[in-house]
Amino acid sequence: MRCVIVDDEPLAREEMQELIKEVSQMEVVGVFSNALTTMEFLKEHQADLIFLDIEMPMVTGLEFAAQLPKQILTIFTTAYSQYAFKSYELDAIDYLLKPIDKARLEKAISKAEAYKRLLSDDTEKNIVQSNTSDFLIIKSDRRFHRLNFNDIRYIEGLKDYVVIYTGSQKLITAMNLKTIHQKMPQHLFIRVSKSYVVNIDYVDSFDHHNVYVGESEIPIGEVYKKDFFKMYSGGSLNPEE
Repeated sequence: MRCVIVDDEPLAREEMQELIKEVSQMEVVGVFSNALTTMEFLKEHQADLIFLDIEMPMVTGLEFAAQLPKQILTIFTTAYSQYAFKSYELDAIDYLLKPIDKARLEKAISKAEAYKRLLSDDTEKNIVQSNTSDFLIIKSDRRFHRLNFNDIRYIEGLKDYVVIYTGSQKLITAMNLKTIHQKMPQHLFIRVSKSYVVNIDYVDSFDHHNVYVGESEIPIGEVYKKDFFKMYSGGSLNPEE
């Protein structure tokens, strides 16, 4: 994969370059201090992934990410945690807090590489074919897969695709999250953010910010929090407490 680093702090740019070299074989094709010069670079050069700071002069990282082509993946790198929910609304691959932990960076890069492989596998034909009251049939990786609703743990939206997670596999199909959610039992699956739908039976625990499904930490969006608390607890829990 080819990546670009965008950060207005020189030291942060240097540290990111060194960390990337330590944990991956990714090629750094550009390092920039602001979004405007990065955009000019991307008009003439190819990149698969951008490591993007948020609080920058002229154009913020959030504003820049909203303008990026769909095929370019984004990992936000920032010292501020308050932008996390907004980053998921922009379909970011991950959100890393400074100082960036090497193991955490490695995990984020692995996730980006996995998405890149999935999106390159003829995904434009991977559409949901049919559904019944018990299962969903999707086309993924040139095969049709029957997925029992009870086996689906959660679904993650990524741009124009969704990734369906079961206990043993993850499958990608070309469909937005809202559309596939509408094809599923509404008493079992609930939208918890712009980017995630979870099977309520697989929720191990939750707090005011995240839902935990096994080892996966899934953010709860403010818009969806009230409905999640109501559905999960039958109205006995107050998301404001």
